[in-house]
Amino acid sequence: MSRFEITAQPLTAEAFAPYGDVLECAGDPDKVINAGMCGRFHDRAVMDFGDGRAGLSLFRAIPRSLPYTLELLERHPDGSQAFVPMTEHPFLVTVAADENGRPGAPLAFLTAPGQGVNFHKGTWHGVLTPLHLPGLFAVVDRIGTGANLEEFSLDPACVVIS
Repeated sequence: MSRFEITAQPLTAEAFAPYGDVLECAGDPDKVINAGMCGRFHDRAVMDFGDGRAGLSLFRAIPRSLPYTLELLERHPDGSQAFVPMTEHPFLVTVAADENGRPGAPLAFLTAPGQGVNFHKGTWHGVLTPLHLPGLFAVVDRIGTGANLEEFSLDPACVVIS
């Protein structure tokens, strides 16, 4: 089958809400702490684990470029998964709604500097896709027994453009 194209749109909390949470320091902080020297943006993601515990891992991913060929989506049925970039570089986020146990039509988002994402438990998403070196991310996800990964190969593949 031939490939089809989707255009990456800016990442906003409203557009991304069906798939997860946008992690950013937008607007006024919820609290000012540390003798007035730090704004706390409190409880900005719903970390949801069926069992197990939250773990913090560090990822170093090879950067990709646009146009990007999206061939694989994955999801984690037992826990949410947060990607927090450790640089100011934007990255590509791809998601799809679930349609009877399979991913629906993919959507693509480009983060702004300082944004991360938290995928809701069971959300179909593309692999970590940095667009710049060094591709460093902190990832919070479920640590526990059992398989927490489902993969789906797209046929046809999808080309993400900017």
